[in-house]
Amino acid sequence: MIVILGSGMAGGVAARTLREDGYDGPVIVIGDEPGWPFGRPPLSKTYLCGKEALDGWLVAPPDWYPSHDVDFVRGTAVRVDVAARKVEMLAGDAIPYTQLLIATGGRNRHFEIPGARLGGIHQLRTVAESDSIKEAARPGRRAVVVGMSFIGSEVAASLRQLGVEVTAVLPGNAPLESVLGPEMGAVMADIHRDAGVQLITGDQVIRFEGANDVERAITSAGRDLPCDFAVVAVGIQPNVEVMEGSGVAVDNGVLVDATCQTNVPGIWAAGDVANHLHPLFGRVRVEHYNNAEKQGAAVARSMLGSRDPYDYLYTFWSDQYEDKLEYVGHVRKWDEFVVRGSVREHKLIGFYLQEGVLRAAVGLNRGGDPELDHEGEMAKAGRLIATGARPSTKALADADQDLAAFKS
Repeated sequence: MIVILGSGMAGGVAARTLREDGYDGPVIVIGDEPGWPFGRPPLSKTYLCGKEALDGWLVAPPDWYPSHDVDFVRGTAVRVDVAARKVEMLAGDAIPYTQLLIATGGRNRHFEIPGARLGGIHQLRTVAESDSIKEAARPGRRAVVVGMSFIGSEVAASLRQLGVEVTAVLPGNAPLESVLGPEMGAVMADIHRDAGVQLITGDQVIRFEGANDVERAITSAGRDLPCDFAVVAVGIQPNVEVMEGSGVAVDNGVLVDATCQTNVPGIWAAGDVANHLHPLFGRVRVEHYNNAEKQGAAVARSMLGSRDPYDYLYTFWSDQYEDKLEYVGHVRKWDEFVVRGSVREHKLIGFYLQEGVLRAAVGLNRGGDPELDHEGEMAKAGRLIATGARPSTKALADADQDLAAFKS
């Protein structure tokens, strides 16, 4: 019996892959969210803006699960008993397993400041939370967005498109700077300012004030920011509490090897909660949709006996206004950043090199989706990253140089 703990994208894809690849034993999915496994990207973008329903983002139609003998248990798991091979539930029952997949994802980080529990202060992770923001986002209202990484940036863009006046407060110098670097951060800052977002950088919200609902945000620099509602986007933390005392190794997520297995045989992890030993990038925990989808399928095959390492070359995208950001590879620190294209026109590819090795590339309104456009510049950059290529910076910057011609 295979038990999947978590009903998000990774867990849903794993269940589907098990059946598609011929597993005919019992499959049980445990989840505490309503609804069926789906992709979350529209929650901060097209769904929030009212442009798209979520039906197209379902892992499988609702009737697929019973028709393929995949059982759902709606409830909260509180403990994994490794010795007895069972998952203990809050309701008091226990679910036995032969193999267990931990796909518990993450949850919003708490923003513990005075006034944080006032009405009108939102975070975004679930459909219900997106619906609450959508209800608040009426034209002419004022919002404070706390944090400008991906969720904060996408929400700010969506709110502007809905006619909301947006003030964004962030501790760094620019949106997405910690992920994409100062050059791309400056470009993203220009995009948001051009759209009417008031960016307050190098500052942080230290309290919210209001009677019953939030009326203003106060920053450490003494700024008083009136608002009708606020959206806090300060990241997520992996849901690992259910593994406490189990003997499963945990450190910034559940530690897994290249095949997504934990240190305990028969227990695996995938998705936002998995801290994975990637063959190329080392130990990485990735919180993007593409990874949850790909890793969910890979871990299912590992559970069925495959020993192939999960070596997916990470990709992600972000839509903000009419601008599309694409990324391939992974790097935390780099010593060179090379631009091909036009920063001024917001149409470029940026290359991240570490000690001469190409580790990642970012495309803004140029380069093509590396998942779909296999002849686009981003896909070609991905193939160079996969081979550990050391291209010259001059050649990378030259738009007349075909990336496919570069040698690894």
